[in-house]
Amino acid sequence: MTKINIPLVDLKVQNKKLMGELIPAIEKVIESGNFILGQDVREFEKEFAKYCGTKYAVGVASGTDALVLGLIAAGVGEGDRVITTPFSFIATTEAICRVGAIPVFVDISEDTYNIDCAKIEECIVAHKKNSAVRIKAILLVHLYGLPCEMNAIMRFARRHNLKIIEDCAQSFGSEYRGKKVGSFGDAGCFSFFPSKNLGCFGDGGIITTNDKKLAEKLMMLRNHGSFKQYHYSEHGFNSRLDTIQAAILRLKLRHVDKWIQMRRENALDYNRLLSSLPGVVAPSEPKGVRHSFNYYTIRIKDNAGRNENARDSVQKRLGKNGVATAVYYPLSLHLLTLYKRLKYRRGDFPVSEQMEKELLSLPMCPELKKPQIRQICDIINDSLCHCGG
Repeated sequence: MTKINIPLVDLKVQNKKLMGELIPAIEKVIESGNFILGQDVREFEKEFAKYCGTKYAVGVASGTDALVLGLIAAGVGEGDRVITTPFSFIATTEAICRVGAIPVFVDISEDTYNIDCAKIEECIVAHKKNSAVRIKAILLVHLYGLPCEMNAIMRFARRHNLKIIEDCAQSFGSEYRGKKVGSFGDAGCFSFFPSKNLGCFGDGGIITTNDKKLAEKLMMLRNHGSFKQYHYSEHGFNSRLDTIQAAILRLKLRHVDKWIQMRRENALDYNRLLSSLPGVVAPSEPKGVRHSFNYYTIRIKDNAGRNENARDSVQKRLGKNGVATAVYYPLSLHLLTLYKRLKYRRGDFPVSEQMEKELLSLPMCPELKKPQIRQICDIINDSLCHCGG
């Protein structure tokens, strides 16, 4: 097979198409000289909130900052326990630890790779038996672009008086029963890292909320704890979305629904070509849910009898043929040396630990072509045939 070159995400094609719009938008900001919390930031916050169906949106410097500030504004702090998933990027737990709280892990669902709702309540009840341990919030992650089971999670939150923080870094534009992610909890935290469904030209983030007081606190926290220059209510952060990035994001926001639909169509093409391959599980989309496919991630079931697991064999074959892939995530968070103090062990979250060995993210972007998808699937098929199916 002739070697090809398919990146995991191709940002150059999209940016080239938009250049005629991007350059004037950037030049306008440069001419204004207003680079910090300028007009484009205020307008983008309004437009973003409207898109997500929330009353407020507050721009910050990164998706990680969005999580940290969202937790603080929701009242999560020193010694609080926060339920979350062990199967995520470290920013999720990093934010919890940064505010002095303690991650409490709950295993994921084998079907969705999101936090397992049934196990959330089991965890809450188990911790309530110990009056010295206080669960304050749930920080859920809408992984790969697939929303969590929000009806059940919101019921648990109301029943047990818990705050809900949504990590929407991978799920901009996703919907659960007709509502956008980021509109359910106390705060929705988004990243504008360049490879996201809505990405800027650097780091950037935003927090959505329907709570006016929480929005006001976020605006204060992002600007050194100040509502008025040189008057400070508390120690805050230097975490402001740059005006140039906001101008870029305003422009891209107008196109993003079209791009997400293109991602969904690419996912359907992948699904059709991969559905008949033995041991391959394509991403699911439960009824009432709209996946935005920030990542297209398949499961290649491991056969313990092989010297090398099937996922690793497929990834190597794709790489040799010029197809970029990624493993999100090769080590569950509870197994990181960083969290050894939490006293979790291998075997505590078996689904998460199994997915470390079986999940593989394939190239995905709106501009991915049908012939490229077919080439990728042919290589996967060839690899599985050579390693025994």
